[in-house]
Amino acid sequence: MKFLLTLFICCFYITGFAQEKSKTDTVLIITVDSTKKAHKKVNVRIDKQTDTAKKVIKPSSKFFAKMTFSRIDLGLSKNIDNGSFTLSPANAFLESETWKSTNFGFDLFEMAYRFNSYFKIYLSAGFDWNHMRLKQNITILPDQPSLSYRTDTIDYKKNRFSNQYLRVPLGIQLRSKDDKDGKKIYFVAGPEIGILLNGKVKQHSSERGREKVRDDYNFEPFRYGAYARFGYGSWGIYTKYYFNDVFAKEQGPSDFRNMSFGLMLGF
Repeated sequence: MKFLLTLFICCFYITGFAQEKSKTDTVLIITVDSTKKAHKKVNVRIDKQTDTAKKVIKPSSKFFAKMTFSRIDLGLSKNIDNGSFTLSPANAFLESETWKSTNFGFDLFEMAYRFNSYFKIYLSAGFDWNHMRLKQNITILPDQPSLSYRTDTIDYKKNRFSNQYLRVPLGIQLRSKDDKDGKKIYFVAGPEIGILLNGKVKQHSSERGREKVRDDYNFEPFRYGAYARFGYGSWGIYTKYYFNDVFAKEQGPSDFRNMSFGLMLGF
């Protein structure tokens, strides 16, 4: 009897050890009832016991595509002329008011592959605007072979020169575990391309009221650059830099590039 019981225990142990994918341990419980002097009663039962120390959780990997409203950027837009934030005399007509020259953008679509809880790669699409608030009383002229302007005698209350791009960033995202508040630290970086949708001049003056004119204004039709994002929870900061010129080749100032930086919402 003892031999059979020992053999049963060994076989059961080997079978339980082979079940590597099980999330619970199977336990054999043997109790002896010795209340009666005449004989001893042996009780055998099988139970399951969760061992949290031995749990192995495999993070799921998955591909997904979805509509979204995320990575909402609001920051400052700054032009760089031959590596300097100070514009050369030839490009001084594009000088803008720092705190009123802004960048705004957001993503509407995302296609991603999540490798695990901490790492994913995504390709998204959205819109991006750069607004230059010009200091001088000039008008950028539409439908010209190269960037041209005229000087006006009007004192503009607002003189905004802007562009809108379809942006397509490729993101490599890292994130931490949840902290005690259930929030994560995020870091995202990658390349971004942009396709020009339109340019616009928007002016406001006492003499002419409000005026808007749309044109491509010799902006670069296809731009490319890089960006980085860092944040905690839903909020963060971002910066973007474009490697090619703001204006199309031989249609505007050369080595005249744009960068932006600011706050963002939604990773």
